[in-house]
Amino acid sequence: MATPPRKTTTSRMTGIKAAVKEQAKEQAAPQVAASAAVNEAPKYEKKLDKHGRAYATGKRKNAVARVWIKPGKGQIIVNGRDIKVYFARPVLQMVVNQPFTVADRANQFDVEVLVNGGGLSGQAGAVKHGISKALTYFEPELRSPLKKALFLRRDPRVVERKKYGRAKARRRFQYSKR
Repeated sequence: MATPPRKTTTSRMTGIKAAVKEQAKEQAAPQVAASAAVNEAPKYEKKLDKHGRAYATGKRKNAVARVWIKPGKGQIIVNGRDIKVYFARPVLQMVVNQPFTVADRANQFDVEVLVNGGGLSGQAGAVKHGISKALTYFEPELRSPLKKALFLRRDPRVVERKKYGRAKARRRFQYSKR
């Protein structure tokens, strides 16, 4: 009844453990390379429809704008009307054209917009948001300047709801001392 000494058993076990560790390292090597690729910035691709246009949806307050852009002369049509007719105030026209000035693409794209809901200011903000997103779909390299200008972010500010016992959201009824 001679049993082998304990040292040989543990030395055999460490040999097995070492082999298992080596196998695990070999299997983990491709995964480490893949995770390194994941940490890089994602590459965005063009998203165009069959007519060669980029489509995006922009939102602001209660307004929703559906935007199509394609290469052209810089013509912007909003709900079938020219931008100067639909957004008569120069400030609103400037808001709509901001993504093009930030991206240095003024008068290079024709834009067709269908917008509804909200007022003119909210609609102009929705069109700006939609144009910014559509530009990133058409030219993915424009994403970083538009993102730095915060044009790709949907503005979360909306009207606060009216509360009971108040005239409006925060305005109280007129106080009567007697």
